[in-house]
Amino acid sequence: MEKEKFEFQAETKQLLNLMINSIYTNHEIFLRELISNASDAIDKLRFASLTHSDLLEGDSEFVIRLTPDEKAKTLTITDNGIGMTKEEVIKNIGTIAQSGTKEFLAKLEEANKIAKKAEEEAGKEAKTDATTKDLIGQFGVGFYSAFMVSDKVTLITRKAGEKEGWKWESAADGTYTIEPCEVEKHGTSITLQLGEAYAGEGAEQDMTSYWTLESLVKKYSDYIRYPIKMEETTEEPARNDKGDIDDKLPPVKKTEDKTLNSQTPLWKRNKSSIKAEEYNEFFKHQFHEWEDPMWYYHTRAEGTVEYTALLYIPGKAPANLYFQEYEPGLQLFSRSVFIMEKCKDLLPDYLRFVKGLVDSPDLSLNISRELLQQNHTIKVIGRNLEKNILKQLADMLAKEREKYEKFWNEYGRSLKAGVYNSVYDPDTKKDQLADLLLFMTSKEGKLCTLKEYTDRMPESQKAIYYATGKDKEAIEHLPQMEAVKDKGFEVMFLLDPVDEFCLEALQEYAGKKFQSLSRGDLDLGDVESETSKKETEDIAKDNETLLKDFKEVLGEKVNEVKLTNRLKDSAVCLVAGEYGPSFAMEQAFAMANAPMFKAQRILELNPKHKLFAKLQEAHDQGKDSQDFKDFCALLFDQALLLDGMIPDDPAALAQQIARMMAK
Repeated sequence: MEKEKFEFQAETKQLLNLMINSIYTNHEIFLRELISNASDAIDKLRFASLTHSDLLEGDSEFVIRLTPDEKAKTLTITDNGIGMTKEEVIKNIGTIAQSGTKEFLAKLEEANKIAKKAEEEAGKEAKTDATTKDLIGQFGVGFYSAFMVSDKVTLITRKAGEKEGWKWESAADGTYTIEPCEVEKHGTSITLQLGEAYAGEGAEQDMTSYWTLESLVKKYSDYIRYPIKMEETTEEPARNDKGDIDDKLPPVKKTEDKTLNSQTPLWKRNKSSIKAEEYNEFFKHQFHEWEDPMWYYHTRAEGTVEYTALLYIPGKAPANLYFQEYEPGLQLFSRSVFIMEKCKDLLPDYLRFVKGLVDSPDLSLNISRELLQQNHTIKVIGRNLEKNILKQLADMLAKEREKYEKFWNEYGRSLKAGVYNSVYDPDTKKDQLADLLLFMTSKEGKLCTLKEYTDRMPESQKAIYYATGKDKEAIEHLPQMEAVKDKGFEVMFLLDPVDEFCLEALQEYAGKKFQSLSRGDLDLGDVESETSKKETEDIAKDNETLLKDFKEVLGEKVNEVKLTNRLKDSAVCLVAGEYGPSFAMEQAFAMANAPMFKAQRILELNPKHKLFAKLQEAHDQGKDSQDFKDFCALLFDQALLLDGMIPDDPAALAQQIARMMAK
């Protein structure tokens, strides 16, 4: 029979062009596609041989083989799978949207139904073949990815059980040829005549290099269930008759058959058969980590959407976790075939620290990053994973407190950022995240949850009090702490710039509002406080002119000068307005290069302190007197220092102190 020439269908040409230029932007994945097709072909033969063992032709050792030829600039991918007849070649290769595997799947599903029904009728537990969900090549376009790296593709195949083989060849010029040929073994071999960019000197990526091919197999097809083999040739020093190395003799070439892939994905094994050490080693190997993870989670879901997930939390947070260059995301697989390194659409950003992978038979190998965001399967998997991770963290908090506190010290900021982002994303699990938050408090100096705090609140306490500062000691010495301490109320210490943003987003917990000690008026909610507040208001009325003149001296440094009943031993404090950013927020904005967000500065004076009487005496000398101006400036700078801020003019402060000391 002579060689026959065919033309591709018009839509095939269009789809081929679209695939090369749009669907695949990363050309190296051609190898993944061809290996996946080879795996499918072996799957088909393995299934068929269960009832027709003669199809194996005495060869039951399934293998996929790569054969690079540096001189010829070719790469051949061979499998001993089911192979194809002439008609199947035309149908499955000649028409891009046609997939032999898709049709085979339908037959396999039907066979499984028949087998299940027969077993049930026989009173046995039905055991259907899981192969149904393991087939890869239902995507219909994978074979043509070969043309991304080659100028010509030659396919030679023989169907198991048939005598005649077939040769298919095309240069992607719109036509292909088919001719009969002798093929010793069943299966398929695909030879790529590699383009200049993929073979020889000056190649961008040499597809005839052992190391290149090995790395691509490890990256994309490491967990294909059949061995992917390739010969490796190495050179060893020659030895003389005595067995000693002789540099004068040419080196001896040694060729070994190497298996490039590990074959069985850890995540596909039964959880009960996997030891903790195996999970840890896989984590370090797969994600290039040095330390064991602090947590791992292996889950398998079946139903409308089927997937397996293996997730980890690294023992240490990456130094750049909260920087823009950090790329979060989980590895994405479909039927053990690698699709994507960083799929950031699976988890919300506040879980950016989670590493791991997801493998789903419901995902297409050819899905683009743009389509992922709208993909229903991805959304369903993502929602389930988020829910499961939060539940696992809640269990860790309840049952392994020490371990959870270690987690919190590494990644707590991420959860707090998640709460804050709920302002912009109503789908965020704000309430669940709130239960996972930990804060240092004035009680015992230990981390506590919001629930633990509210459970031990006295009935007289109306709000959850908090104060911000650079460390615990600085907060404990804040003047604003005095009145709350006097009442015996517990105060949460916010030591991280993101803490206050987090509480702003929450607003309340268990029906209790959050109340900053350094913002707005402090309402301690008791009769004594109300009485003290009334006394302070009366004193303020008698000193209206003094307070007005004090504000005039400070000018735009403060928004208001007022008297307060929140102080006991201190003469002065600085608080922010009830609305708008706090001082801690202002500093956070400044660090984020957004200094336009300024807190309102309100200077509060303690009318019962001896310095207030001295201030009145200085004011009696006149509002323009040096003593009054120095008093105003010193009290303001004192308030700044007490709040951990630096005065604008330290030199002027030193002169004012010197003048006051000289009196």
